[in-house]
Amino acid sequence: MGFFLLISACFVPGSYDRKGAGHFLKDRLIRLGIPLVIYSWIISPLTWVVVTYVTHGQILPWWQYLPGGRFESIIGAGPLWFVEALLIFTVVYALWRRLFQPDPPTPPVKTDNRFPSSKVIVLFAVILAAVTFLIRLWVPVGWNFSLLNLQFPFFAQYIALFIVGLIAYRRNWLAGLSDATGKRWLAVAISLIVLFVPLAVAGGAMESDKPFRGGLYWQAAAYALWESFVCVSMCIGLTYLFRRHGNRQGRLAKFLSPNAYTAYIIQAPVITAVALMLRNVDVYPLLKFGLAALIALPLCFVLSNLIRKLPYADRVL
Repeated sequence: MGFFLLISACFVPGSYDRKGAGHFLKDRLIRLGIPLVIYSWIISPLTWVVVTYVTHGQILPWWQYLPGGRFESIIGAGPLWFVEALLIFTVVYALWRRLFQPDPPTPPVKTDNRFPSSKVIVLFAVILAAVTFLIRLWVPVGWNFSLLNLQFPFFAQYIALFIVGLIAYRRNWLAGLSDATGKRWLAVAISLIVLFVPLAVAGGAMESDKPFRGGLYWQAAAYALWESFVCVSMCIGLTYLFRRHGNRQGRLAKFLSPNAYTAYIIQAPVITAVALMLRNVDVYPLLKFGLAALIALPLCFVLSNLIRKLPYADRVL
């Protein structure tokens, strides 16, 4: 998720430069705020109505389905927490630009696009791990600010990578990423992923994962360090991988790309509906998972394409 925020941040400064503070904020409130409110206050409650009726044969009092009731947060329900976080970050960025860079000229994009050295990247990952570990002394993994559905134990990573994305745009870092650097950090990411199971077993995760989630435990420190290096190395490695081998669009990709945002918004009710339809299918769980995925994934994009054809939908989605 930190990588998604980094990518999102890369598009923020240029958009602000072109539109100015007022138009930029209006556009973000439309494209992020409207889906956030509609999902939190309409789609999510209606999904819970269907779930409780199908699974328990009852419908609870209407107020229990509303945000802040029995099931959901006030805002940012389900997967829309990411949209909520992105909206908060972009509003903070706009306020910062308004206060400290209120007038043109627009900050230039540097043509000297030298990518950070490995020493700088390692230092960044170590500092990120240390801050993450310290935060989890008070709010361990799994802790959630329920009113906004935000998991603060991960927000050191989210904030740091959003800021990195803003800087990367100005300094043109992504264009300066060499194949050698990309391959190196992709190899680091793969190696660390392979090491996850031995690390978990050595730390006693088979008995309890509590020491990994936070507190004064070596497992919490090791997990924070592992997580930070995996995150940083995957950001670099996947950027290289997709730029080198996925920098093209066929017919399928051209269909999926504009529909991805809407598919993300509607995924939860679609997956829930498919899961309810398959609940009485008696097959091995992994096979049922595969069957549900084969149905839900294309259904999300087909419905997304239809929704985007509604009047004014393209302004939001």
